[in-house]
Amino acid sequence: MYRTGNFRGRLMICIVAFAALMQSCPVRAESEFEKWISDFYATASREGISRQTYDKAFSGITAPDQLVLKKAAYQAEFTTKIWDYLDARVNPLTISKGMSMADSYGELLIRVESRFGVKSSVLLAIWSMESSYGEVLKKITRLHYVPQALATLAYGDKKRQKFGRTQLVAALKILQSGDIDREQFMGSWAGAMGHTQFIPTSYLAYGVDMDGNGRRDIWNSIPDALATAASLLQKNGWRTGNTWGYEVIAPTGGARYKDETKTLAQWQKLGFVRPLGKSYPRPGDNGVLKMLAGAEGPAFLMLKNFFVLKRYNNANAYALAVGLLADRLAGGSSMAQGWPRPAGALDISQKFEIQERLKKLYYYSGEVDGNLGKESRKAIRRFQAEAGLEEDGVATLALLEKLRK
Repeated sequence: MYRTGNFRGRLMICIVAFAALMQSCPVRAESEFEKWISDFYATASREGISRQTYDKAFSGITAPDQLVLKKAAYQAEFTTKIWDYLDARVNPLTISKGMSMADSYGELLIRVESRFGVKSSVLLAIWSMESSYGEVLKKITRLHYVPQALATLAYGDKKRQKFGRTQLVAALKILQSGDIDREQFMGSWAGAMGHTQFIPTSYLAYGVDMDGNGRRDIWNSIPDALATAASLLQKNGWRTGNTWGYEVIAPTGGARYKDETKTLAQWQKLGFVRPLGKSYPRPGDNGVLKMLAGAEGPAFLMLKNFFVLKRYNNANAYALAVGLLADRLAGGSSMAQGWPRPAGALDISQKFEIQERLKKLYYYSGEVDGNLGKESRKAIRRFQAEAGLEEDGVATLALLEKLRK
């Protein structure tokens, strides 16, 4: 026999213990992050960060930003086919917007170019690439609080722990300087900030107060943002008056010279010529042969300025996109050679047409920009469902023909 009172008492003890156990998992995850933040103050303090600044930076922050970790696993420069990457960044929309910005900020661009020696078209191309001429900054759902994002990387991303720690200290220095308020201290998942997307250490090294108000405000001041981008290029060896490189037609077997460095005169002697019979203005300059889509794709001879652009973002695709867009904004023509797209793949004009037709049929309500992202794929699925097609959300020539009908 057992006593009812004892049984009920033991049961209540078990229930309470079980409830405590069930609650311990999420609390422990947050407590570990909070402990990491608490422990990291010793590092920040050695770098001159005050307790007041540190507490202000992390007030109310109790957990990592999980979306940061998700985004860290994917970077378009390294995972997207080169032609798709360029289509989304060098197209009629980015060119027309750049031309409009050149008109709106012409006087400023002249002043920045005069001070730093970087062409206006290059600065406009970087502005487009980094924030779509500032449009990204208006989409608050795509932004992250910078100290939390960097603490998340330092705490939870094994590949970027060192980067996260270094950038976090720099971010705290920015906050302490008063250049930006805590509420406006927003950036990308990796801590890139403002119109021209500077990581904190680069901001500290190259930030410029172009508008003269005493703050290097790349979040709200277009003069400061463009001048800061020009400062980075200038201090990393930008050659004023020189281009980034040349599209060239490779001779048969030319791929064997990939990544080699020769003078432009030597490349020309080997049969690497510019389209339409154009010459090399400075044949004594060195050029590095890049074939970003293999032997079947177009070739490029990259000059010094191409590698300076990579100091901004260390990806060949990024630097090429900036160079090609800058050329178009300066009045140049499009590439003479096509990319080796798979059979049935769409070119940029066809991507625009798909969005335009989806919009005309009320399946799509976003911007017609040639970038067939999540919203475009949703629109394609809706059309496919009503047309009795497989609902895969993939844009193809066959889909375009259906839309045309």
